[in-house]
Amino acid sequence: MRVEIWSDIACPWCYIGKARFEAGLAAFAQRYGSEGVEVVHRSFELDPKAPAATDVPVLDMLAAKYGVSRAQAEAMEARVADAAAGEGLAYRSDRIHGNTFDLHRLLHLAKAYGVQDALLGAFYRANFAEARNLADPAVLTATAAAAGVPAEEAARVLADPDAYAREVRADERAAAELGATGVPFFVIDRRYGISGGQPAEVFRQVLERAHADGGTEPVAGGDAAVCGDDGCAVPGS
Repeated sequence: MRVEIWSDIACPWCYIGKARFEAGLAAFAQRYGSEGVEVVHRSFELDPKAPAATDVPVLDMLAAKYGVSRAQAEAMEARVADAAAGEGLAYRSDRIHGNTFDLHRLLHLAKAYGVQDALLGAFYRANFAEARNLADPAVLTATAAAAGVPAEEAARVLADPDAYAREVRADERAAAELGATGVPFFVIDRRYGISGGQPAEVFRQVLERAHADGGTEPVAGGDAAVCGDDGCAVPGS
């Protein structure tokens, strides 16, 4: 069984959704079967026009994007922080907003070393739990190295804007072809789709269903949190 996950490091529901998916996967009895479950992370940029180097606080970005006051933006972030805390995740709102293309390129490099999932988790922690500056090549290189990517290889990719660019664009085209307009977006064996940061139990149920039969199912959405072109929705808000 293969699970492809489209996500963006700037997306808080991707951060939360990863934890929920992993909890659902842990409860999936067949995850250690003869074929197991292969997880592949795919690229999706929520704000491809964002500048590569930026010092824009995420709260200012949210206030401008939604046309709300800073206090209202803080309240929005507080609701997401509560959801993150529910999954045991740290969450800071003093991070900055910027372009994530280089991070996606590094994730493709990490795949070649078999540490893609580890690097994605490290990027999420650096962004949401530690509010580190992911526009800084030194931070990216150090984070990649700590996850198992040779530092010199990470530095080489960052210095070459064409390195893995084609792979990132291919992922984004595939997402569009599958009808994904927001993330996180999970696809199981290109047959079952799950949109948004669903509860862990939903992931477990869909994994069970996909394992049991070979039918085709439409994308499962519901009242789940997702980030798209219009921003990140908070269910019930």
